[in-house]
Amino acid sequence: MVNGVETLAKVWLPSTDIVIMLIFVAATMAIIHYFPKITKAVPSSLVAIIVMTIIAVILDRSGYHLVNVQDFAGMELKGGLPKFYIPQVIINMEMLRVIFPYAIIAALVGLTEAVLTLRVIDEMTDTRGDSNKECIAQGVANTVNGFFGGMGGDAMIGQSIINIKSGGRTRLSGLVAAFSLLMFIMFGSSIINVIPLAALVGVMFMVVVGTFEWQSLRYRGKVPVQDILVILLVSVITIFADLATAVIVGVIISALMFAWEKGKIIYVNVEHNEDGTKTYKINGSIFFGSVLTYRELFDIKNDPDHVYVDFKYAKVMDHSAIEGINAIAQKYLDEGKKMTLIRLNEPSYKLFKNAKEITVVDIDETTVIPSKYRAD
Repeated sequence: MVNGVETLAKVWLPSTDIVIMLIFVAATMAIIHYFPKITKAVPSSLVAIIVMTIIAVILDRSGYHLVNVQDFAGMELKGGLPKFYIPQVIINMEMLRVIFPYAIIAALVGLTEAVLTLRVIDEMTDTRGDSNKECIAQGVANTVNGFFGGMGGDAMIGQSIINIKSGGRTRLSGLVAAFSLLMFIMFGSSIINVIPLAALVGVMFMVVVGTFEWQSLRYRGKVPVQDILVILLVSVITIFADLATAVIVGVIISALMFAWEKGKIIYVNVEHNEDGTKTYKINGSIFFGSVLTYRELFDIKNDPDHVYVDFKYAKVMDHSAIEGINAIAQKYLDEGKKMTLIRLNEPSYKLFKNAKEITVVDIDETTVIPSKYRAD
């Protein structure tokens, strides 16, 4: 008991029970792997679950009880048709503050699982699904589901792969799977309750084996080290935290790594003009990750009184770039010199135009390159 709250201690199963469960898991995996070589008329996963359930029932009658679905759930599973009702909650800021973090996590996990499942199925069937439709349909279904007392759900990668490997290829297969599950829950709950948990573990292990990107084990030396680190980091966080946290951290780390590498790709070609001026031709994207490198490109003290900075092959991406370019322009003014920007593209020019009140940058507007994709 901790702080007046009763807690359950984590206790390992006896070694004999663990060995028997591992045998059940291995036997389930073996049936799933080898049964399709005999016939594909019946899904191998279904055959494995039926066989292992029969064996578990025989053992139970012999006096040995194997952990089953009912034991894991802590109660007997029963089903019935849901009823429509409107949740009785007070909608205010306090309620939203409580549920919002969980809603974000659930949405991230659901969307990630939906896109991942769609991608895996596309690879298995050599087709191309619409992730937007998938996510919208999932959101609508979860919204309607809430009015019938159901839990939020997402794409089931395990069931989808079992479905595909069992021959399902059309939308009808998904409907049959859902209808069959409904019938089992409503009228076959007594059968579901006695399914050994080890059999379900074996099925999921085979799903993992089928979905794991084994090619990733050969990535070493063939892809950037940063990508391998992100893969390992996301995998570890998924195990010890949750999928939503892992995805968020992975996206942030990937974005920072991209910014770091992109910031290195910026250089300048210098030309001395006949009229005594000097032109810096910038190549690359200027943003928060590359602005320090940009500042090091100029030789302010030794430059002539008037220099041009050519942005034909460069892009100004954010406010940090504006500040960096403005800082260089200010240094030229402090030295009694002038810096003029030429051949800015239209999006970059708009950034400077919006910040004209806080910058001293001189722009030759006659050289602005219009966007190729303007609305007009």
